[in-house]
Amino acid sequence: MSATDGSIDCDFLVIGSGGGALAAAVTAALKGLKVVVVEKERWFGGATARSGGWLWLPGNRFCPPGDGAEARIYLEQRAGRHWRAARVDAFLANGPRMAQFLEDAGALRLFQVEGFYDYASEQPGAAAGRGLMPEPFDGRKLGPLLRKLRPPLSVATFLGMMVELPEQPIFLKAGRSLPAALFVGKRLVQHGWAMLRYGGITRLANGGALIARLLRSAADLGVDLRTDSPALGLIRDADGRVAGAEVRIAGRPCTIRAARGTLLTTGGFHHDPDRRDALVPWAVGVPETWNAFPAANSGDGLRLAEAVGADISDDVSSPVAMGPLTPLKKPVGNALTFPQFGGRAKPGLIAVLPDGRRFCNEALSYHVFGQALIDAFGGRPGAHAWLICDDRSYRRYGLGYAKPWPIPAGIYRRMGYLTSAPTLRQLAEQCGIDPLQLEGTVARYNVGARYGRDEEFGRGTTRYERALGDAEHAPNPCVAPLLQAPFHAVRVIPGALGSFAGLMTDDQARVLDRAGDVIPGLYAAGNDMLSVFGGDYVGGGTTIGPAMTFGYVAALHAAGNTS
Repeated sequence: MSATDGSIDCDFLVIGSGGGALAAAVTAALKGLKVVVVEKERWFGGATARSGGWLWLPGNRFCPPGDGAEARIYLEQRAGRHWRAARVDAFLANGPRMAQFLEDAGALRLFQVEGFYDYASEQPGAAAGRGLMPEPFDGRKLGPLLRKLRPPLSVATFLGMMVELPEQPIFLKAGRSLPAALFVGKRLVQHGWAMLRYGGITRLANGGALIARLLRSAADLGVDLRTDSPALGLIRDADGRVAGAEVRIAGRPCTIRAARGTLLTTGGFHHDPDRRDALVPWAVGVPETWNAFPAANSGDGLRLAEAVGADISDDVSSPVAMGPLTPLKKPVGNALTFPQFGGRAKPGLIAVLPDGRRFCNEALSYHVFGQALIDAFGGRPGAHAWLICDDRSYRRYGLGYAKPWPIPAGIYRRMGYLTSAPTLRQLAEQCGIDPLQLEGTVARYNVGARYGRDEEFGRGTTRYERALGDAEHAPNPCVAPLLQAPFHAVRVIPGALGSFAGLMTDDQARVLDRAGDVIPGLYAAGNDMLSVFGGDYVGGGTTIGPAMTFGYVAALHAAGNTS
């Protein structure tokens, strides 16, 4: 395949390079197709490379028999009126097949984090073990491709080092446990040596490891991988079938003809201001909402498909996946916010609105917590709250981006991220919180918290919440009173973690037009595709699991193999 004459012929064209894109590319190549991947930016990996890399895959090889049927019960309850059985059934059937197929080919290595539950853990059909994580990957195996791998969000690393979820409790204990300190010290030495020797991160984890292994496999299989190659428009043959795309490669126009299919996986509409303002009114005028996503995720896939008659739907409970972010006054590397996920379940912390009142159970899943914050502001822009903890909690767990002892808290105060004060009243005055209400809120909370109870919202009563708390804290791993001065606070806003509104597709990942008919030759997966789960965040890996599954499904269909 060559672009010297301004054209490339292939069997399968993939537009985008996240997890769903590369899963599709590898699958198609393993099925004997000639594959081209075009990426708009100079890095491969999309938002997946910045993520935790989780895949939510019921019925995976670690799960007990019948888990898929239980998951279907759970998903139908969660989706409500947005339930679409055919697509859910296709996901449940093909998710485990995708993982096994790619693992057998060496393109994927997954492990199960024990005790990590679905987010609505008490609902019928919920279970633990459906979220899988990628094994770390030695970036040196990528060779020159390592320089083309999107770097992680700087705030999601520790001194530039990628830290896996199972390692995080060890890192939190480094200031109070000799074995933990030795573990962290060893990892830092290894990381420092790699930076000196190779000039960058070599021990890749989380989403970076997931993308790196897929990228290595795609290259080994002869997939034509192109960066700096934005798609400009889809092309159709005389019969109306999508037959490829017009792409700009190295600054020159190029026609890529795809005989078997074209897959859209461009990352969703996060940086398309018109579409996001229309679909996500609570984020209007709040650019930090979209910080987790590469700037190139600007709705290209939706516009390309719309131009050939595709149906874009927002018939979901939420147009985006949500989660709380704590903003930074100044950029830290490539980040303007810190994703505030699991730390809200730790004891000695509450969240309050500017009026000084709590508004929800702080240990809820990040999607539900984000929705509760938006609802507290009536769906209007400007929603924000404050996470507040006492000094005992801070020294043990940190607060958002602010790391626990022995990292000096003054670092985070000087950068304008952390606010601290000797009394709750003074803290409230610095943050613009109603001081009398805050004092009253903490006093009421402390009454039950002394005995491990959250009398107002019941924090720490579900398996999911308790798993994210501190197992060493009794009687409730999520609840402790706020007693020890000084007190600390960080500001939190709702953020977008993925697109749920998107292209309507069938159970084969084929894009549908406004009449509900298949647009021949056109597929979609990932954030370009309408949420399989009706706009709900069901567990860790809610976006990447379906993205890779339907990338796999699309590739099989294009190859003429649907089993």
